[in-house]
Amino acid sequence: MSDEVKPNVNQAPTHDAQLAAESIATGEEKAPKVDFEADYAAAQQFSVSEVDRTGKGASAAEAATAPKYKVPETKEIKTQAQSTGNPDDYVELAKEVGNSQTEGVDSVSDDLVKQALEKGQAKK
Repeated sequence: MSDEVKPNVNQAPTHDAQLAAESIATGEEKAPKVDFEADYAAAQQFSVSEVDRTGKGASAAEAATAPKYKVPETKEIKTQAQSTGNPDDYVELAKEVGNSQTEGVDSVSDDLVKQALEKGQAKK
């Protein structure tokens, strides 16, 4: 099915398009015919390259995307923490965490809890 292009001079986005639209409107030039179905069928032919229609396309794609370096396989290592039952181990760990400069408050007082509760209340 062929459609005729009907250009509008007022909708032409460029000066060249305006001149072409005026030429068609005055009859100096013929309006181009557009066959959408034929164009679509031609586009379908170009959507798959000649290489992809053969077995070479798959091998070329595999070669193009193959990794350049060999990646070793991952090995699953199971680690299990040994519980010592010694409270001194936990005290030492707590001291390390408590002295952190990047952490927030390391001791909580009643006043601090009261301030937090007040800040958490919705304004009325």
